Amino acid sequence: MPYSTGDSKITDATIAEMREIAARYPVARSALLPMLHLVQSVEGRVTPEGIEACADVLDLTGAEVSAVATFYTMYKRRPVGDYHVGVCTNTLCAVMGGDLIFDRLKQHLDVGNDETTEDGKITLEHLECNAACDYAPVMMVNWEFFDDMTPESATQLVDDLRDGTEVKSPRGATICTWREAERVLAGYPDGRADEGPTGGKATLAGLRLARERGWTAPGGSSNAETPKED
Repeated sequence: MPYSTGDSKITDATIAEMREIAARYPVARSALLPMLHLVQSVEGRVTPEGIEACADVLDLTGAEVSAVATFYTMYKRRPVGDYHVGVCTNTLCAVMGGDLIFDRLKQHLDVGNDETTEDGKITLEHLECNAACDYAPVMMVNWEFFDDMTPESATQLVDDLRDGTEVKSPRGATICTWREAERVLAGYPDGRADEGPTGGKATLAGLRLARERGWTAPGGSSNAETPKED
């Protein structure tokens, strides 16, 4: 697919929202990361038109914006499906089954890494550490966690997504589309930040043990608020 399709969906309303985002920061160029997420929520990826729009609003060059957009892997140059499915294949997840999960999904979906199914529903990508090793092997759908996965549960998950079945993260919100998630990352909340538990038993095991034994960090307090768990 050519990088630019010539059918940009960036409108005057999008530009207005970019300026609104930039106004949140003492130094306007600090708004570039959320602005690129806004571009993805509109275009489905980072396009040349999106890069130029960001550059115009922030008084940067296209090269400066491109340097940022190509540095971070969350910014995509190819269209992303309705659901971005990431499988952690870093060390612990890999030895716990992450590689098997990724191989199974490639076969099941008939796609390779960073490719999208023909129906436009699923984009599959292997990810580096998701910082959730206590639940290895883990996956993410539009940046929401799915824990203790197996090849069987992974294939069921993507089938449910493709079928339009409501899917909820075990430690987060009901799964929305990738573009909707990108708009949230741009700084436009969808009101679901507190949906679902914020921590699970494995994550909070150390905190519970410390409280049972009266342990505190130097200068800390044993009365810290406990995250909500399932």
